[in-house]
Amino acid sequence: MKAIRSRDNAFVKQLIQLAHSSRERKKVGLTVLDGLHLVGAYVDAIGPPRAIAVAESALDQAEIKAWLAVFETRFPRVTVNILTAPLIAEASSLDSPAAVLAEVETPVARAIPLDASAVLVLEDVQDPGNVGSMLRSAAAAGVCEVMLSKSCAFAWSPKVLRAAQGAHFLLNIVEGADVVDFVSRYRGQSLAFVPAASTWAKKGAKNMASSLYDCELARATAFLIGNEGAGLSLQLLQTASAGVTVPMPGKVESLNAAACAAIGMFEMVRQRAAANASGPEVFTPD
Repeated sequence: MKAIRSRDNAFVKQLIQLAHSSRERKKVGLTVLDGLHLVGAYVDAIGPPRAIAVAESALDQAEIKAWLAVFETRFPRVTVNILTAPLIAEASSLDSPAAVLAEVETPVARAIPLDASAVLVLEDVQDPGNVGSMLRSAAAAGVCEVMLSKSCAFAWSPKVLRAAQGAHFLLNIVEGADVVDFVSRYRGQSLAFVPAASTWAKKGAKNMASSLYDCELARATAFLIGNEGAGLSLQLLQTASAGVTVPMPGKVESLNAAACAAIGMFEMVRQRAAANASGPEVFTPD
């Protein structure tokens, strides 16, 4: 373990900069994980981080002591830095600073296959909480491929990381993508979520919107979710295979974007489980 008490320390400077600057994270390909849960999720899914920072005040906590003992045994070459409370507070993005932080390399995304069995496509979703929630739902539903357009919230920002609760490390997250180009070449069906069939028709889409529950989701499917206020762009709507709505018997205008995505992906899970129970599970592109 290495005790650090000065803010002028190179590691501390970088940790603080990464914690508070998305631009720096993108530039150097590193990010900061805030809290024992996120750090543990990264270690379990990917492996050792570049470095660890632990609050000096937390060293006597039973949970931290036990975790550190296991961590140092597994990864003896990873530096464990012990930071004072003020340094941890400055490096943490939480209101109540976490006891453990980690500096990690941001996983490099892979190209999403054009015949992927399931893809979550986000266009201009700007609320970090929504993006994180959808990543978490995708991971829970077994949808491993996620694509974000250029105007989406940065997937590796602290708020998105917190909302996703470790889902990042189970997903292939492609950011800054040309989602219209991808959807135009995707070999499966692409379903554009719209608040009502009338919205779909007004935007000049090529097919009428139908209920999500009438869609066949056992085949390769891309779920398209748009901006919280404006929805999907006209270009993406016109590129999609079909529009879908979530039936809402209650008197509300629309659902939250993250709720729509979760409902869609878990309806897919339900249908595929039923198909699998009656025979071999087969996902085929259109």
